[in-house]
Amino acid sequence: MLEPMSVAAVAGVLGAVGSGMANEAGKWAWESAGGLVRRIAGREVAAPANPAEVEAVARVVHEGVLGDPRLARAWAEFAVGVRPPGGTVGRPTLPPSTRSFTDRRDALKRLDEEARRKSDGRPRLALLYGPEGMGVTTLATHWGVRAAKWFPDGQIHVDLRGGGTPLDAARVLGEVLRQLGLRDEELPPSFTERQELFRRYAADRRLLVILDHTRSAAQVEPVIGSAPEVFTIVGARHRLTGLDALSIPVGPLTERDSERLLAALVDKPALAAARATVPSLLARCAGSPYAIKAAVPRLSAPAPEAPAVSRETDPVRAAAEDSYRLLAPGTARLYRLAALCDLPALDATGAARAAGLQQAEADEWLAELAEAMLLERVGDGRYRYREGVRAHAEAAAAREDGIVACSAAMNRTIEGYLLSAVSAARAVLPESWRIPELPAGTDAVPYADRGAALDSLAAEAGNLVRVMGLADEFGDADTVVRLGRALWPLQLKAGHHDVLLPALRIAVRAADERFPGTREAGALHAQLAHTLTELRLWDEAEREAVAAARDEGAAGHPRGHASAVEFLGLLRLRQWRFQEAYDRFEESYGIYGEIGPEDEGAGDLPRALALLERHRGRALRGLQRRAEARERLERALTFFRESGESYNRARTLTDLAETYLDGDEFAAALPLVDEAIAALAPEKAEYHLAYLRTLRERCVAVRPE
Repeated sequence: MLEPMSVAAVAGVLGAVGSGMANEAGKWAWESAGGLVRRIAGREVAAPANPAEVEAVARVVHEGVLGDPRLARAWAEFAVGVRPPGGTVGRPTLPPSTRSFTDRRDALKRLDEEARRKSDGRPRLALLYGPEGMGVTTLATHWGVRAAKWFPDGQIHVDLRGGGTPLDAARVLGEVLRQLGLRDEELPPSFTERQELFRRYAADRRLLVILDHTRSAAQVEPVIGSAPEVFTIVGARHRLTGLDALSIPVGPLTERDSERLLAALVDKPALAAARATVPSLLARCAGSPYAIKAAVPRLSAPAPEAPAVSRETDPVRAAAEDSYRLLAPGTARLYRLAALCDLPALDATGAARAAGLQQAEADEWLAELAEAMLLERVGDGRYRYREGVRAHAEAAAAREDGIVACSAAMNRTIEGYLLSAVSAARAVLPESWRIPELPAGTDAVPYADRGAALDSLAAEAGNLVRVMGLADEFGDADTVVRLGRALWPLQLKAGHHDVLLPALRIAVRAADERFPGTREAGALHAQLAHTLTELRLWDEAEREAVAAARDEGAAGHPRGHASAVEFLGLLRLRQWRFQEAYDRFEESYGIYGEIGPEDEGAGDLPRALALLERHRGRALRGLQRRAEARERLERALTFFRESGESYNRARTLTDLAETYLDGDEFAAALPLVDEAIAALAPEKAEYHLAYLRTLRERCVAVRPE
């Protein structure tokens, strides 16, 4: 067991606090840690951003508490309340295997051998690779289900195609941790912290990790470690350069195994009736399990004459063409036009927009396409195209619908997602000036309440990122900017920062190119700064916050200008640069003073100033100016009590309680903590409540005389 004041123990506490910053309680703890480190060191200490800096700060704390029992007690009390993220690890399982799995005996045997070989320091790692439709995914999951007894701590399957763009290494780690039971509020914000947390989980567990649809070794290398009982299977279309793994090619089924698979899918009378057409049908399938399964409906259907195939013919596209030729005209048109935007999760609303249909028709026809294996189901009422099938649909649209109709379908899709996104954003934050106006001449899409609107934004996050990319390709900067600003409630209320980061970068670039020095550009720079801060990319966040202040100032928008400067102060709080934070809050206060009683934003001014008072109190607390901090926080608390804002009242009460605890004024802090707990209980803010309970434990602990 580590001595609690050792460098390693202190570093462990700092690392745990940093890893927990995905939720508000974690940010509180991080800020408190900064103030305490400053108190122990007697000077400003910059917040650590990597493991080496964490160790350096830990040495400062270790040296500072050695000769001062009071400081040592303060650190020990803080450390006791720190909870590392993700205390509960789940036991994930794979989806069920297919009943019609055929052949692959050699591949199964080689996977068995790799999984059971003696541990010698090398990671247990296999690469399955083969063309689309050859069954790489099916092979991996079938083997995993078959070998589940070897992995009692769970089996994880991650689809690296992601929600519109392939997952990068940080998002892969995030998805692995989610499957192990972590909630979004518990995910460490940075790549390094996610990697360290996964390695800690995996160190003594027997896990299977399947990383499917991998495009490069860089996507998966951070998930591959030296844990002796973890077996990683990587699935890819081709052999990955630079991945040191047991490589197992997955090629076409033999003629005999193709016949066996077809026999497993079709009852004997139907197979006997179609015996004459089976050889030609299997020849077109070219050993592709997907193509064979997709061909089953054609055994009994009067199919039009199919074009000839050759060895070079892609069996997935050939199967798509054969199934497509059996579709009714309306279903075929939907199939073609809905593929054009390459949405990661297509539902009836999106399909109806693309094809100009009623939603009920689209819903029915999407189900038909899934039955024909031209779409894959990915959730309740949501579908996606296989890559080869989508390429076939896109080519068919160009051939049969023409450029004008295809462009119109894509425009309808983009406009529809813009309308729904802005409508949802306005429903989530109707009071926010950051949300864009609805497109001219449109009515808002209705939502039952704020929660339903936020759920809609979250469900469509991948589609919105994709649609923004399309609008950018078309040079439609206005749509890009509006969509980017509509993401603000999702950033503020639900996180999703690693998913949204590429879209926000696109939006900022478009705004700078087409709308420089405007409120729109300033708002998007501020949004990007917010997400970069949450991902602990602080240097880049600072540049974006400065750009936001520049553009809002140039646009003559005092409210936006003050908010951007205020955000710079919040960034400084995160970096433990408390004096600079206070200076920025003072600057922001002066800018707010430019807003007259008749000016835009005057109605929001009292609340904005109350929030600023809270922030100034937080900075003063970090500077150990506790009397001034209490004064500022009391002013903010009076406003939030009178306005009835439970959440901000609880946040201010927490800041005030911690300020009293810094001075060992436990009796004064206790009623504030209890009031904050009562205010948050109806909000179901469990992470905040858990943090408050640790503060309460400090207040009521028995202390020596």
